[in-house]
Amino acid sequence: MADPSEFHFKNAAEAKDFDPVGLLGSKVVRQTDRFTQFALAAATKAVTDSGIDHVMLQSHRAGVIAGTIVGGQDTQDESFSALYREGRSRVHPATIVKIMPNAAVSQVSILLGITGPSYTVSAACSSSNFAIGQAFWLVRNGVLDIALTGGTDAPFSFGNLKAWDSMRVVSPDVCRPFSINRDGMVLGEGGGILVLETAESAMRRGAHIYCEIVGFGMSSDASHIVHPSVEGSARAMRAALEDAGLRPNCVDYINAHGTGTVVNDATESAAIHSVFGEHARKLAVSSTKSMHGHTLGAAGALEAIATVLTIDRGLIPPTVNYQGRDEACDLDVVPNKARCSVVKVALSNSFAFGGQNGVLAFREWGKPH
Repeated sequence: MADPSEFHFKNAAEAKDFDPVGLLGSKVVRQTDRFTQFALAAATKAVTDSGIDHVMLQSHRAGVIAGTIVGGQDTQDESFSALYREGRSRVHPATIVKIMPNAAVSQVSILLGITGPSYTVSAACSSSNFAIGQAFWLVRNGVLDIALTGGTDAPFSFGNLKAWDSMRVVSPDVCRPFSINRDGMVLGEGGGILVLETAESAMRRGAHIYCEIVGFGMSSDASHIVHPSVEGSARAMRAALEDAGLRPNCVDYINAHGTGTVVNDATESAAIHSVFGEHARKLAVSSTKSMHGHTLGAAGALEAIATVLTIDRGLIPPTVNYQGRDEACDLDVVPNKARCSVVKVALSNSFAFGGQNGVLAFREWGKPH
């Protein structure tokens, strides 16, 4: 990360122990930007965990759909610095293919030999949820048998951090979602990939099925480029429930968008009350951004994985750094300490700049509902 003395905020959720050379080899690292390296590492680990045969992956009925916002920011910053600060007359010939937002998806498909549909989704901080939702629909509708899906972002270039600094939405210290004295997000970086396949395929292979993805909903606020809308967020949650065929009172847990900004958390809380009514008081709602930061285009992927593991393990992640109740966020936010609990149905919310909202619905596998 750039020198923190240059910014009003001092903290960021960096992947400091990430070793791309050890995971991917020096040749791949030379040819890719950091955001692509996160995606490659996550995809490799996801495929290994799933136990999928490479013959299945290399079928035209396997695909890669992933989200990102900023693309190759490190490469772009280095190139601009070379041209404008150092006065060089040219940049590295691989600059374009490292910067382009679809580089991560393309490199994953090349690494794993995936020849089916592969593309990138960019919907600001909802990018991963839009990607996962579309991958889910492609599998459910019989277009694909297997989809690798999620998102990735590496936003810690000097120029990008300066842009975020100017918005004054980043906390000067820590992220406190839903807390009385919250004052902004903390930026993060990373990547997350899930493997989606038909139930028949997973059972035939004897795979460990973490849970079932059952619904996806999306909406547009169509009101303001950065100010969230209660009704827009609520429409996306209702759409996810409708797509899943679920009643609101079936939901046990929501992994909230929960950025830690004053307006976003209050708006999301109001939207949850709008959708769930009295049942909102029975829901567990937590923001894992309080721990891994806001990873922008990767946020939905990391939070979907956290939601899946919540169902699989019966352990609800906490909202850490919580210091007191705000009347505008009147929810059970699982403050500061993880909670053992059976979670059969969960939502994962992503609400983005531009008013683009995406919500995923997950359900415990193998149980009647």
